[in-house]
Amino acid sequence: MPLPPSPGAQQHSSIDLVNSEIQLPGNKTFDALASPESTTDWLIDRELVPEDAQLQEYCQNRLVTLRQYVRQAFSASTSGTPIDEVALQGINAALLAAPNTPLLKQEGGKGFFRALEHPATQLTEHALATLAEDAASLLSSDEATQLAQCESEPCTRYLLRTHGRRHWCSTRCGDRVRAARAYARKKERQN
Repeated sequence: MPLPPSPGAQQHSSIDLVNSEIQLPGNKTFDALASPESTTDWLIDRELVPEDAQLQEYCQNRLVTLRQYVRQAFSASTSGTPIDEVALQGINAALLAAPNTPLLKQEGGKGFFRALEHPATQLTEHALATLAEDAASLLSSDEATQLAQCESEPCTRYLLRTHGRRHWCSTRCGDRVRAARAYARKKERQN
């Protein structure tokens, strides 16, 4: 990723998901989910799938779609507008996609234990459910009031404001805004 994680992205995988696609200066875009391979790597890095996982394009598309829905939910939350019903249904469908109840298991002589079971066909459902759960928890918690979109153009990343004056997702974005303001003031004085 060309930028460090924004505040809150390490605590909330849903912020990290939304920020996996960003707009950069010069009309460039970075997308960590651009291919099945990069999507698999992204999920492995966040320990949402095992290291030997290999996702297909269908799975990648489902994750990209969830990212769009969560971005719409974040936008609705930060702007105080209603969320699109399709996006809300998509997040709820992801929440219901994987069972969250650990099953009872027993291994020879070791006794009973509980573990979540995610066969290979359910890897994507588990990842989607985990990410949707994080988004739902964030949006319905007190932290939702701290959720903000970076105010530096053209950045589209989200962050949790760590203090009231924080408006940018990174030092780089803050520096870009301050430099633009200084340039505008200098230009105004020259006129």
